[in-house]
Amino acid sequence: MTTTVATAATRRERPAATDRAVAENRLGLKLVAPAVIVMLVVTAWPMIQALYLSLYRYRLTTPDDRAFVGLRNYGTILTDSLFWRDTFNTVVIMLVSVAVELVVGFVFAMVMHRVIFARGIIRTSILIPYGIITVVSAFAWQFAFSLNNGFVNSWFAWLPGIQTGADATNWFGHHWPAMFAIIVSEIWKTTPFMSLLLLAGLSQVSEDMIEAAQVDGATWWQRLWKVILPNMRAAIMVAVLFRALDAFRIFDNIYVMTRGAQNTESSSFLTYRQVIEQFQLGLGSALSVLLFLTVLLLAFGIVKLFRVDLARARGEG
Repeated sequence: MTTTVATAATRRERPAATDRAVAENRLGLKLVAPAVIVMLVVTAWPMIQALYLSLYRYRLTTPDDRAFVGLRNYGTILTDSLFWRDTFNTVVIMLVSVAVELVVGFVFAMVMHRVIFARGIIRTSILIPYGIITVVSAFAWQFAFSLNNGFVNSWFAWLPGIQTGADATNWFGHHWPAMFAIIVSEIWKTTPFMSLLLLAGLSQVSEDMIEAAQVDGATWWQRLWKVILPNMRAAIMVAVLFRALDAFRIFDNIYVMTRGAQNTESSSFLTYRQVIEQFQLGLGSALSVLLFLTVLLLAFGIVKLFRVDLARARGEG
């Protein structure tokens, strides 16, 4: 009963919406309705179609053999070691690339935020890789790591493990060196995007708070950990969320650099092979649904991990 009274009191304290606010809400709903309908048609319909096809044994080359198999396609995929190997590759690429990009991107954001000379040139230079098409950058890095004419072996021969000449390091001849080359290309291409998002968050940190901490005797590290990073949590969450989801569906770099050789396939590449190369629409659709669900869970987990109230971060709370 106490709870009921408290709830009733809370409801009484909430100010009633004015007629103008109600009218603006209705107008807002009418304005966004067409966009929501288009978004549902564009995004929801393909997923519904994929979910429908995933319940069938359906190969495009033998359409007459199509038959309803229920969840058997999902059972086939989830008990196949190939699926788990490719999922492991995808998770490794996502974790390593996002972690490195977060650190390097923050350094770039600090440089772009604090630099006082040639700001335009420095910002443009940092952002150039993101302006290059992914396929083009993948070809460039494939050339860089090439056994015959790449420059990585000759430039970094002083590092342990890198060899030149007759016993030159073959980056695409083994699993982990090939994965390293793919991750490097991914980091080089998308770190500027991470730095852009972090720069936006960095510009929201109050200089007054930083100066107050400095006056109180806080060191640079203390100002970073106690003032700057906590106030950038919303921007960091958005940056990690966007890049994690993007890295989890990596396809272009692998397709160009290894075509899945040396067990470097990702989940997206496995889906591509099932649908485009082997015409297995049923299995490919089941893979697409599993990929969608994984991305959905990943996004939910990241949002819960950071515990950011976006309404309060926007100053609406």
